[in-house]
Amino acid sequence: MNKEIVINAAPTGVEIALLEDKKLVELHSEKSDGRFAVGDLYLGKVKRLMPGLNAAFIDVGFEKDAFLHYTDLSPYAKSLLKFTNMAMAATDANPVDFSKFDVEPEIVKTGKISEVLGGKPHVLVQILKEPIAAKGPRLSCELSLPGRFVVITPFNNIVAVSKKFILLKSEKDCRK
Repeated sequence: MNKEIVINAAPTGVEIALLEDKKLVELHSEKSDGRFAVGDLYLGKVKRLMPGLNAAFIDVGFEKDAFLHYTDLSPYAKSLLKFTNMAMAATDANPVDFSKFDVEPEIVKTGKISEVLGGKPHVLVQILKEPIAAKGPRLSCELSLPGRFVVITPFNNIVAVSKKFILLKSEKDCRK
């Protein structure tokens, strides 16, 4: 069976189609209204480091810069930064072989934001809290990508199963 994903990304929204043997199996459509939603992923650029707050302000395209506190960094933040830089540097002529990717050591829980985000790099972030009034969104580098039955957490050794799958499984057990 030949499976194919077709993505149409436009300023007005995103459409994703799953094709099996050239036949449409699933179609997902999301219209863009310019709002930030909890769980959305963005490639942001560090704008300001605030050592006194142990936080950084990140530009993710909102009128106000988003807020990223050190406690919202993933233990694997250095690996995430390395992955982001490698992916951004990749080209068709020079693709990245992620099978040879070495995971960086975990960051210290009591560390400083400038030790991790010094040099103001691009960073992959997820919205924790939507913007309120004059404040920008709250961010996290602890990424989680929920699927139908599993939740993927990059660079983490934990395998997470969706609550939806557990509920479906328990309902089937009850019917027996």
